[in-house]
Amino acid sequence: MKARIFQPAKNAMQSGRKGTKHWRLEYAPSEARYIEPLMGWTGSRDMNAQVTVDFDDKESAIAFCESNNIPYTVFEPKKRRLHLKAYAENFAYTRVRG
Repeated sequence: MKARIFQPAKNAMQSGRKGTKHWRLEYAPSEARYIEPLMGWTGSRDMNAQVTVDFDDKESAIAFCESNNIPYTVFEPKKRRLHLKAYAENFAYTRVRG
């Protein structure tokens, strides 16, 4: 039962960044999903796929895995690049117009 530790990305449907400051631990699936024959729904017998644990920082998530002998992989978040512009740049003479 291997786990992954990561910082969740912001919701694409919202402009805010709520819920992106904490670290999340999720378990990797231990078996493949199957299609239920009667309704056609996707199912799984893996109960650990439903478990997610949130931590305030990366170190506490790693300490949790090490104290419970859970193999883990840490995924570092990508840094945001800010493209700061002023409204006046829309009317600059050096602006390329096409």
